[in-house]
Amino acid sequence: MKLKDAIIKLGAQMAAERARDIAEDLCIEWTDGICFVFNIIANDLERIPGNIGGKDDDEVLAIRKWILKYLGGKDGCASKRVSNLPGTVADPIIEEIISARLTNLEQEDLEKITYAHRLGMSAENILGLILEEYLAINLSPYGWHCAWGETVKSVDFVNEDGRLLQIKNRSNSENSSSSTVRHGTEIDKWFRIKADRVEYMWSALNTICKTNHLSEESFVQFARDTIKSNPVCLAIESQNPWMD
Repeated sequence: MKLKDAIIKLGAQMAAERARDIAEDLCIEWTDGICFVFNIIANDLERIPGNIGGKDDDEVLAIRKWILKYLGGKDGCASKRVSNLPGTVADPIIEEIISARLTNLEQEDLEKITYAHRLGMSAENILGLILEEYLAINLSPYGWHCAWGETVKSVDFVNEDGRLLQIKNRSNSENSSSSTVRHGTEIDKWFRIKADRVEYMWSALNTICKTNHLSEESFVQFARDTIKSNPVCLAIESQNPWMD
């Protein structure tokens, strides 16, 4: 049974009560955050992720999977995350292509370029997680709760007054699943930086969320503090020439 079918069968109120009981059985605190996030999907079937629940699941198991998915996302935030090293090796042809164009580069230079690229990719892989956690912390006092683990379809934050918010890091980072909510759906959308120039959009988010303290300077400091307190969040290969 899919989660959507489980909620339809139980009804919104009963599904919410059952979810709270399941969380209690799992020794998971039913906080305001998880409560408000679950109530969003319980009362708006279009916001239920379609990948939760299987053919052998009943209502309890389907809801249990949603709760564990939420908890997994929360526990996998940047400040707690241990990131995996890249699972692929660098393709040697890349260095050949670069050296053919920049003939004055030494082999050591080419190796540094390779590792710099891989390190940059690792940093980009966790950027979204850092942004999500920064917003989760700073928007919580204003009634916003993070939909950890992609537990609300195409929505990243929900407000206690029912508002929905979708966030992206860049203006060109929208994917196919999120684009489906951009026509006739009451979801606020925001991205941090424009893709074609360095222009930050924090003022727009402050307006949406009715805040005045979100800024790039604050976010940069949060990102630096997060990596300092949890260095393994950023995976660095032992062969990296800049590794301490």
